[in-house]
Formats: sequence, structure tokens, C-alpha cells
Amino acid sequence: MARVMAFDYGNKRLGIAVTDPMKIIASALTTIHPKDVVSYVQKYMLTEEVEAFVVGKPTNLNGEKTDATRPTENFVNLLKKQFPSIPIFRIDERFTSTIAGRTLFQMGLKKKDREKKEHIDQLSAVLILQSYLQSLNG
Repeated sequence: MARVMAFDYGNKRLGIAVTDPMKIIASALTTIHPKDVVSYVQKYMLTEEVEAFVVGKPTNLNGEKTDATRPTENFVNLLKKQFPSIPIFRIDERFTSTIAGRTLFQMGLKKKDREKKEHIDQLSAVLILQSYLQSLNG
């Protein structure tokens, strides 16, 4: 069974999460530089089947575009070009970074570890993927 891979796009870091083959659990995978995403996904797909991508859709509280919207759309276009057979779904990512930070705090991580942005990016990708999975189940 194939997995679903989710991305929390940022200009400096890209958080990646993936489902289990049954598409029940979303888990953090890694954080990488955006320039490395194509090679990373290609390598990943040598050992795991991916049936869909989910990318966070940045909007402000009013649902309007933000400064991050265009770079994220460029990233989506890159995925479409490099992996044309894999469908891409967009999920509202408002508050994912805030929720991720709070979750890391509630997990009892030391302040030094909570401030590592790669942890927040990975957890944000997990939250985006969980939102997608919930949307499938109504």
C-alpha cells in the first residue's frame, strides 16, 4: 500500500511528514533545504510508494494570500513537473506552526529543543497531513 507525503514549505526549510502504508498515522520524516527536495523524494520513492502529496496552503486569517503563497505555489509547480503522476492536495496551514510550538512545549521538550525550527517544521508537516487524513474521513 502506498503512503501520502506532506510538506510544510519554507524558503529555508521544508518539513516533511508521511503516513504509514494504511494511511492511519502521520509521522514526521525530516527537515531539508528546499533545493534538496526533489532528490530526497526521488530517493525515498526508490523504497516506498507514494500515492499523493499534500502541501500546506499559506493564507492569512481572512483567507487571503500571504508573502509565503507565491513561493509555495512555485514549490507545488516543481512537484507537478518532477512527479507528474502524483496528485497534489492543498490543505490550509493556518496556525500549524503555533500548534506545533505548543505541542512541543506540552511534550516537555527543553526550551533549547523547542526553539529548533526543524522540529516545528516537521511537526507542522504532520499537522498538515493529519488535516488531510481527517478530510478523507469526513
